[in-house]
Amino acid sequence: MEVTKVLVPVNGERVDEEVIKLACTIARRRKGKVYVVYVIQVKRALPLDAEIESETQKGEKILKRAERIAGELDYQVETELLQAREVGPALVDEAVERGVDLILMGINYKKRFGEFNLGSTVPYVLKNAPCRVLLWREPIE
Repeated sequence: MEVTKVLVPVNGERVDEEVIKLACTIARRRKGKVYVVYVIQVKRALPLDAEIESETQKGEKILKRAERIAGELDYQVETELLQAREVGPALVDEAVERGVDLILMGINYKKRFGEFNLGSTVPYVLKNAPCRVLLWREPIE
């Protein structure tokens, strides 16, 4: 598998640590790059470039944690804070813009109405990403 650029979306869940470590391991094989992104979802009532201080601080904290996790593996990641109306399209656009070979997404096992649920972001990325998508699901608790 020729993977030199990996995009890792993070959201502050504990699964982030595992996917960041996995992305660094995969990218290291080809001396590749790992891009870690946090997307602030902006409500339609606000302008897209609105300053949402609490979300910005949360995102920066999550991205700093990602840098620390990668640093423990002696790997340097590039981080970016994005703002968008929807997370899925923002991730696909970022993957296209950066020309990544792989999007590595971590998700928790979530139930909705008694059934396992992927939410809306994962199916969007799986359907629209121009590259490989690897989904890392946490075990059922």
